[in-house]
Order: sequence, then C-alpha cells, then structure tokens
Amino acid sequence: MSKRLIVIGAVAAGMSAASKARRTDPDLDITVYTDEEYISYAGCGLPYFIGGRISSKEELLARSIESFAKRNINVHTLSRVEAIDPQNKKVYIRNLQKSTAPEDHYDRLIIATGARTLIPGLDGIEQKGIFTLRTINDSLKIKEYLHKAKPRKITIIGGGYIGLEMVENFVSQGCQVTLIEKAPHIIPNMDADMAEILTEYLLRQGVDVRTGETVLGFSGNGSVKSVITDRGEIPSDFVLLSIGVLPNSEIARDCGIRLGHKNAILVDRNMNTNIDDILAAGDCATAHHLITGKDAYIPLGTTANKQGKIAGENAAGGNATFNGVIGTGIARVMEMEVSRTGLSERECQQSGVSYATRRIKSRTAAHYCPASREIHLKLIAEEDSGRLLGAQIIGYTGAAMRIDMMAVAITTGSTVHRLIDMDLAYSPPFSPVWDPALVALNQF
Repeated sequence: MSKRLIVIGAVAAGMSAASKARRTDPDLDITVYTDEEYISYAGCGLPYFIGGRISSKEELLARSIESFAKRNINVHTLSRVEAIDPQNKKVYIRNLQKSTAPEDHYDRLIIATGARTLIPGLDGIEQKGIFTLRTINDSLKIKEYLHKAKPRKITIIGGGYIGLEMVENFVSQGCQVTLIEKAPHIIPNMDADMAEILTEYLLRQGVDVRTGETVLGFSGNGSVKSVITDRGEIPSDFVLLSIGVLPNSEIARDCGIRLGHKNAILVDRNMNTNIDDILAAGDCATAHHLITGKDAYIPLGTTANKQGKIAGENAAGGNATFNGVIGTGIARVMEMEVSRTGLSERECQQSGVSYATRRIKSRTAAHYCPASREIHLKLIAEEDSGRLLGAQIIGYTGAAMRIDMMAVAITTGSTVHRLIDMDLAYSPPFSPVWDPALVALNQF
C-alpha cells in the first residue's frame, strides 16, 4: 500500500512540494488542501494585474487543478484544514462550500499555509474602500472597486515592495497618491541613505511621501473618506493596507509544533518541524540565514518555492537540505529600480557585526550611450575580514539586476579584496568600462 502525503496550502511552497514529491516517488498518494479558490498563482504579479499591465488573472496561474490531476496529485480548493492530530496522523477539514467537516489521514504532512496581511485594529477599518493585497481574490475585489467607485485620492499604508509597486500602478492611472510609512524611511529593509534617493524621486513624481507617521484610524460614513494619522487627516477615497504579513502558523502551534522568529513555524534545514513526519515550508516557516547563522523570517516567493521543493523531496523519502537565505529582493517603482541582498547597517548592528560601508554613484552604461542612467550602489563588508555582508542598489533601468552578482559573492563568502578585479563583461550599452560594482568594491 502506497504511503499518503497531505499538503496544506496550494500556492508557491505547497504546489512546489507536491510536484517534487511526485517526481521523487511516482507511487506516493498525494492530496493537497487549500482554503483558496485559485492555486499555483504568481502573487508577485498582482500589482501589475491591478494596474492593467497583465490583462487577465489567467496569465498569473502557473498550473491548473486539471494539470496536477494528470500527475495524480489531488487538489481540493475551498477546503480549510482546521486542525491537525499528530498522534493519530489525521487532519480535520472544513469544506467552505458545503459546510461539511470531513477528516483525512496522512503518513507525512507538509504545512505550507503561507502568510496573511497584517490588519491593525483601527477605528473605521471595516469601511468600504479599504483593501489588502495578498491573493487573486484580493486583486479582483480591488479591480472591481476601482472600476465602480473610480477613486482618485489613493492612500497606501506601508512603504515596502508591494506598497511601492502599487504606487507605480496608481500614478500611471492619474491618481493622487499618498504613501505613509511608520518607520523613519520607506523600504525599511534598506538603509536610510539609500531609501532617501527613492523618496526624492517619488516626490518629484508628485507622490506625497510621509515617513515616521502613524495611522490612527479612518473616517467615513460606510465608505472611507480620510485617513487619520498622528499628524492630521488625509482625504482618501481608497486605502491599501500593506504594512507587512503574519505567518499562518496557528494550526501548527495548536497541535504542539514549535514556533520560531516572528511566530513562524520553526523548521530545520530539512524542513522538519519538532513533530515526526510533519514538515513546513514557505511564508509560514522560518529560514536559516546564511550570514548570521540564525533562524530568520523573510517571506519571499523565491524562498517559498525552494523550501517547498526541499520539503516535498524529503516527505517522499529523500534527504535534501535547504542551504538558507540572505534576503535578496528587487522591485520596480516607475522608472526606478530597487534591490538589496544580505545585511543592512541596522541588521549588522542588531547582530553585533563590526562593519564598513562604501557608497558610490555611477552610470548603468557608458556615459555616451542613450541608455546610460544613474545608479547608486552601497556595499557593506565585515571590518576585519573584508567579507562582503550586504549590498543595496537604487537606480534606473539596468541598475537593479547587478544585485545578483553581489548575492553570489555573499553566498560564497567572498571578500571585497577578492572581488575587486572580477573579470566582468563590458560593452558600452550595458556598462561603463568600470562597472559600478567594481567601482564600489575598489573603494575599500
């Protein structure tokens, strides 16, 4: 009799796990439960779907339920797993359409429940016109509201990647946009001196950027009319909450699984939890940080896919290891590109790491090329050893992807002195003769 694997969650980590488990063991009985309507979709594309750059939700769907069924992977949508019984190896499911509560048994279980948008308990938050963006259904509700209500005064609360990408899509539609960030600067996972470059750009584009400002509530009579902060009132007929996410880890906690950093499910390098035969992966789980050596919570789609792959292989009898993360991220905000990897100055300080920084301003291509634009690059290195610890980039088209060479260098433990004469490709449309990365490295 074949063994039975149950996966809870059907987006990045969950479906990567199910797919890898199938490739590892063709005879494994695999069932996936999700409380969502859509599966295996590209959540990172949602801002561009709302902005009209992606014409239909179908373009965001990587695979269908039918395609998984052909591989003998059974997917049940609108089916919420409400409890896990590790002793008897059972899960209890609530069918959201029929209100039935069946149970199922497993030999191995993978929890890939993802994360949800943090929604603060503020006065007036229940009013129409206040949205979050995490799922396809969230994006469909936003598009419908934008079409019907045609709001013109948009307030985005949260200056991270999603908030910034939504700024682009609302500005392109001619809306008046206010961006509020409670932290001292936008892009809180980058340093203030780099974030200031993007802030100045957004201000030039007519975006009202407010940092160090706290939202207290919302006014309106059924529909939002303004955002109330500790500095006053901002007229708004549409509000997007984008202030972070919380791991969906309660179902794990309630059955005795240990939680780690920021209440994410604590997993080892093989994606195992502290309970035998239960693994976890994706935005609900911790990840090993390659630089600090500690558990971290950095919910990104790339990490979710990789962790899901490891969990699926191991649940099917393999012995794969997830090496870890360094927090590499990238985003576009109108003409500007933003990217970062490794540790920021603040994170170095929190980890007690002695460091040195260098920051340069250069060009993305030879100065005489029409495509040549401004790029700012900041490097952070360990003071004694010279080991590269972090990099941040802000600039125009062609700037941000340079972060990948920095990510490789950090992952391999390279020092700035070993990197200063890297034999990088050169052609005028792509880089000055001295690439900005080399210019920055040679400042140490």
